[in-house]
Amino acid sequence: MLSVKDISRQYAGALRPAVSKVSLDLRQGEILVLVGESGSGKSTLLRLIAGLEAPDHGEVFIEGRRVADAFGHDWVPPEKREIGFVFQDGALFPHLTVAQNIGYGLAKSGKGSRVETVRSMLETVGLAGFEERYPHQLSGGESQRVAVARALAPQPKLILLDEPFSNLDPALRRSLRDEIKEILLKVEATAIMVTHDAEDALAVGDRIAVFREAKIEQVGTPSELYHHPKNAYCARIFGRANRVDFPGSDPEWVRPERMTLLSERGSAHDVEVQIVQLKNVGRHIEVTVECLDREFWTLFLGNGEELERGKKAWVRIESVSM
Repeated sequence: MLSVKDISRQYAGALRPAVSKVSLDLRQGEILVLVGESGSGKSTLLRLIAGLEAPDHGEVFIEGRRVADAFGHDWVPPEKREIGFVFQDGALFPHLTVAQNIGYGLAKSGKGSRVETVRSMLETVGLAGFEERYPHQLSGGESQRVAVARALAPQPKLILLDEPFSNLDPALRRSLRDEIKEILLKVEATAIMVTHDAEDALAVGDRIAVFREAKIEQVGTPSELYHHPKNAYCARIFGRANRVDFPGSDPEWVRPERMTLLSERGSAHDVEVQIVQLKNVGRHIEVTVECLDREFWTLFLGNGEELERGKKAWVRIESVSM
């Protein structure tokens, strides 16, 4: 569906590119999530794909057709790329009703067809009966669902979502995230979503691309990136991770839930440690231990009554199969 080849973009006066030699492919019906720190290039790549920015280097293909290159030979304007875009704040037209917002991109359709499409989209996003409301009468979650309906109404080949949950409180964020993923799956949409939130990335993406300083650091399934990160940056973007140096192999980044703290050694593979810190964070006890090689690990435990700082213990590391 989409192919980005060696694409770069640097803004005037910037010390480094916003996007640097990025390549990726997207299959029909796949949801790809771009995750990384602010300023790492995620949103710029989205704008390059949409045609809101022109590349300095590289090419963009949609269904095998080149829609952008550095020389402008095959430039296709945004409105002709058949791409739907959901912005961070929804960007609904305040003077238009919900129905008019959703139907905005259907101007070339007949009135009957437009009305039916709007009705169908409202049902799809769970807002049937909201046709005559205005954006100021909607909650944040409802506004974003209308924005998704508007983007999907023209039946685009590709839908792009730029931080669609960032302005919402945590509880609403989680529920809307699940709802929008179900909507995308229901209509079999091909989509790219930008986020800086690791939980959103893991929950929504079929695949995830980790951005770092204008480049893609690692691409894989949520399970691959969570359990087998390439390096410390990719590991820690998804939460706590402990570096473990296994004899005869490269270091691995092990999640706390794969580590069990034992009061007695039960296997030759158990690692001797010393407890250096205990911290109650409500859901569990965070235990920091020090290994003999001066490496510090963090583990999560449900009960810390028998634990003491300075006490010797052992850690058992569980394997992860893909």
